[in-house]
Amino acid sequence: MPKARRNQHRRNQPSTAPAQESPLAREEGTIVKNWGGKIPVALSFPNSYYVGMSSLAFQLLYSRLNAEEDVVCERVFWEKGGAAAGKPLLSLENQRPAEEFDVWAFTISWEMDYFNVVEMLRQANVPPLAQDRHTSTRWDGTEWPILIAGGPGITMNPEPMAPFFDVILIGEGEEALPQFVELCRQGLYEDRAALLATLDKLPGFYIPSLRPSNRNHVDFRPVERLWVRELYNHPTHSTLYTPDTEFGDMHMMEIARGCGRGCRFCLAGYVYRPPREQPLDKLLSWAEDAITRGHKRIGLVSAAVSDHTQIDELATQLHGMGASISASSMRMDPISIPLIKAMAEGGTQTLTVAPEAGSQRLRNVINKTQTEEQMMHAISLASELNMPQLKLYFMVGHPTETDDDIQAIVDFTLEAKKRFNRRIAINATPFVPKAHTPFQWEGMTDSRTIKNRQRILNKALAKHGVAVRADSPDWAEVQAVLSRGDRQLADVLLAIPSGDLNVRSFFQTMEDLGLDPDHYIGKWEVGDALPWDIVQSGVSENYFHYELRLAAQDKTGLSCPPDSAGCLSCSACDPDWAFRYGDNADRPVPAAKGGPWRAQDWQPWTKLKAEQHKTEYGNVSIAPIALE
Repeated sequence: MPKARRNQHRRNQPSTAPAQESPLAREEGTIVKNWGGKIPVALSFPNSYYVGMSSLAFQLLYSRLNAEEDVVCERVFWEKGGAAAGKPLLSLENQRPAEEFDVWAFTISWEMDYFNVVEMLRQANVPPLAQDRHTSTRWDGTEWPILIAGGPGITMNPEPMAPFFDVILIGEGEEALPQFVELCRQGLYEDRAALLATLDKLPGFYIPSLRPSNRNHVDFRPVERLWVRELYNHPTHSTLYTPDTEFGDMHMMEIARGCGRGCRFCLAGYVYRPPREQPLDKLLSWAEDAITRGHKRIGLVSAAVSDHTQIDELATQLHGMGASISASSMRMDPISIPLIKAMAEGGTQTLTVAPEAGSQRLRNVINKTQTEEQMMHAISLASELNMPQLKLYFMVGHPTETDDDIQAIVDFTLEAKKRFNRRIAINATPFVPKAHTPFQWEGMTDSRTIKNRQRILNKALAKHGVAVRADSPDWAEVQAVLSRGDRQLADVLLAIPSGDLNVRSFFQTMEDLGLDPDHYIGKWEVGDALPWDIVQSGVSENYFHYELRLAAQDKTGLSCPPDSAGCLSCSACDPDWAFRYGDNADRPVPAAKGGPWRAQDWQPWTKLKAEQHKTEYGNVSIAPIALE
């Protein structure tokens, strides 16, 4: 029987897997299809249902794949303890075993989920390594599923996961997904090797088995990342709703993609350049439709929600529709008064502010340009609007950080408490160097030092009623190894038995395999070959060198204010995009004038916003923000 017909015969058989409790009955937007004549795709988020269904990107992939008439896409989630208990790994919609699908797609948001990927493959009885799948077949003689991965957790340094996947999508996948499906129609059941060879020739598709990752190799060919120019052509809002997740029935909308602030530690700020926005009319239309269907909680999602050029109008009109608004992240330069007011009146419980560092010197080092005055202004506003809780996000262990910078966190928090005499919590997250950022060469501060500084914060603030939440420095070191890892890390992931993962076992396994953890955690020489050289993030390495030199001088660097253009400094934009407004001479503030934007160039935008909000909102009197 030909291979394609064998696959078709198998797909038409009913599942014999035992039934398990499913949350489908509590979902809205579920798509259930018959398998007959369709390409079966398993879409996995390698974490729990609760976490995975909180991902807007995961929802969008599910809807877009199922929009293809000849594709049936079903979700598969990791379950803690499932593999150890011998449970079959089943799809949510039709309870099909994961290994029966012909395409298995993973969206990976965090490096720490790499362990779950390996566990899921083992649980499904699928050989984890691509090379083993290429030289074997399933029990019925058909080929194993083709494994493809994407997402921010893997796309900029795919190397620790490269041996496990046939295909890794580099960058944003909206426009690549239909192309991948079409090529699967043509070659998935005919010639798998030819399909991979075809994908290897296309931008954005990384086939690890066909490309050496070392830039000194004679056959080295870096992969060009993909990015969507016309974001407005793609709906970026919730398609699934369930009470069994963090956001419940909230309608999430990605209002913008990318961030031009240029924080030197932030992966998203570089790999999603240039910043792009969804138009106001589209956002209002999506929100109106959601509210009509009973979803009045609207979650605004982007790297910096308040940087959307029409955020004030959006917040005002959403509030007028009766929406309850939440925001994923906000900046205070400029502050969006209508957004904070609408959030407060809609019942938002917490204002989140991310100073990231306590002192202005260290904020300059990391290129975090919000001033203490601007942030305190927002905190005072939250107090006057009676928000119940304030959260402050800091990182501990930044390059050049000293004990004085830790005391500055204490001082900043206590000053905030004077203005906000309600519940205050701070997060003290360890700094982890990330690929394709100016700090990619920097080492981590050792875990003992970070733990000591976290204890100092807790001791100084707990007596004032401030809750200090601190992520584990030991696990942060594991994350650093994975974020800066090479293909040798795949052997470590394979060698750790299911259910036996802890910090000690991870580093002991590394040593048993002859790998030095300090190599991955420590400082690297600028100019050395990097594991992620295989990926072209769009931003040039020279630009990262430049930003790193400024950081060493405690100076802020370059950035991309909202709706600006005309700058080719970092190389993420090509001339067609950068000069899409012509010479930009008539652009509203901010408007590029033919050169790169420095961090302080946000000030005209900040001043404009301040002038727009001199009016009073209830008990809140908005004074202009000082810019000097």
